[in-house]
Amino acid sequence: MQFQVPQFIEVEDKIFGPLTFKQFVYVMGGAGAAYLLWRVFPLWISAPLILGVGGLAAALAFSSWNGRPFIMALENAFFFTLRTKLYLWNNENKTSRTAQAHKREEEEAEQHEPQVYIPKLSDSKLHELAWSLDIKERIAAGVAEDREHQGGVVAPIHTAREARV
Repeated sequence: MQFQVPQFIEVEDKIFGPLTFKQFVYVMGGAGAAYLLWRVFPLWISAPLILGVGGLAAALAFSSWNGRPFIMALENAFFFTLRTKLYLWNNENKTSRTAQAHKREEEEAEQHEPQVYIPKLSDSKLHELAWSLDIKERIAAGVAEDREHQGGVVAPIHTAREARV
């Protein structure tokens, strides 16, 4: 059985011409606030306020910050200013743990000397993931050479020149 999976579910529908409902509300809210400011205050007071309100409405309706809506940036800034900030750093505890971990790793490495190149666990999970994906990709593609096979494991590529096939 085949099922149709909806695509582009994060794209909002255009309801009011080229505007989504949220964009329409932001633009109309900004226009209404600008009109009220123009009617209530004299022009020399209302002009800067109208420009500020119009700019905020345009930013809310049409701009994004780091791929997220501008309203999320305003919300995060608001809560950042309100909430307390307490940063603690305890270097002594961290260094003692890492020193103990390194000692254990060295002792294990001396007891079991591996015959194949296997990267040690490091702080960089991205490096480990890239290494494993590279190996699996080369095995699946069948481009691993005989000299790279060591005990059923393919040795990693170290330079770009070695990567060319």
